[in-house]
Amino acid sequence: MTKENSSLKDKVIGKVKEVEGKLTDDKLREAEGKAQQAKGKLKDKADKVKKDLQDKD
Repeated sequence: MTKENSSLKDKVIGKVKEVEGKLTDDKLREAEGKAQQAKGKLKDKADKVKKDLQDKD
């Protein structure tokens, strides 16, 4: 799995968990989903920074 797919997977699964938590009124599940989405976004930003640094070389 590529890094891009990994971050997308985290964002999608996180969104599913968040919605599931909202529908079942499970605050912990909702928070887990939000955290997993944030993890995916962070991976995207880290990859962008790495790419930008490599482009400068």
